[in-house]
Amino acid sequence: MALQIALFNHKGGVSKTTTTFNLGWMLANHGKKVIIVDCDPQCNLTGMILGFKGAKEFEAIYKKKGGVRNIRDGLAPAFESRPVPITPVECETIEKQPNLFLLPGHIGLAEYEVTLGIAQELSGSLVTLQNLPGAMHHLFQITAKQYKADLILIDMSPSLGSVNQNLLMTSDFFIVPMAPDYFSVMATDSLASVLPRWATWAETAKKIQALQTATYPFPDKTPKFIGTIIQRFRLREGQKASAAFQKWIDDIEKSIKERLLPALKGSNMLLPERIYEKYGAPLGKPLIQMSDFNSLIALSQKHKMPIFDLSDEQLEQTGIVLRATKKSMLQFKELYDKGASRILKIINASGI
Repeated sequence: MALQIALFNHKGGVSKTTTTFNLGWMLANHGKKVIIVDCDPQCNLTGMILGFKGAKEFEAIYKKKGGVRNIRDGLAPAFESRPVPITPVECETIEKQPNLFLLPGHIGLAEYEVTLGIAQELSGSLVTLQNLPGAMHHLFQITAKQYKADLILIDMSPSLGSVNQNLLMTSDFFIVPMAPDYFSVMATDSLASVLPRWATWAETAKKIQALQTATYPFPDKTPKFIGTIIQRFRLREGQKASAAFQKWIDDIEKSIKERLLPALKGSNMLLPERIYEKYGAPLGKPLIQMSDFNSLIALSQKHKMPIFDLSDEQLEQTGIVLRATKKSMLQFKELYDKGASRILKIINASGI
């Protein structure tokens, strides 16, 4: 089975989508076949990768012939009680990266939020709802099997709804993207309260016989924390975060150490500490941290390329500006490479 990694933070503006794309590309560079899944109804990941700007472009891809083309239609047999089984999604290929595939999002995924929430509370007593809690995991796995994928990266929406609860608790691992600001500190404290409740729900769900004998069984998973990725701060001389941003980075690390990690440990969502020390980053420290992408993010979206693989022509710059930009690109490439390497080593050491 492909390993599922969720990128989750219910705070918006922490670069979850950008991280999913760039990290997915780098993991593909490491020889892994990767499916990136757009589970945010805003469909920013789908739009970024395919260069879409309007509803007509999304509609065109959804109506392509040859099978199911997006996450909502993939889940429809279960959520709309259709007399047909869930089938793999026809993923979109990524130009210049043959190991990377996109499972497109759909604004209509939000329509399933309430139904899934009811199912996750009452699935033990209502037969018609028993297939829903395991449906998303099943869809991702059969799609991954069709593409012989090793990893599934999930770009999640900034919410604490039932869809995110299900996505996270049916994943093998999760990463928490963050930005150095007050709201990320608050979000860390909030996660320390929310994630244990979700873990308790999942443990209960795994013991419900109806969910285990469903057409799409609820998986026996306990997601493990890989680490945080801190982005979107400005640098001062010496390539370190400016004092204002460093203050928030320090506060985030303190909140993680004092609140989040104890909560995760109590819910069995941590790997042995030696694995983080040897293969990742010490617990409480970010897996990687990187500054603002500045103009690179717009060019990345324009050319549908990761920020670290833009060509000189795509950069549309010359002279000293071009040299400075390429230097930044190299630094970002090294950071994403380090992050991908650490993630793969942690996964391998976990034995999952």
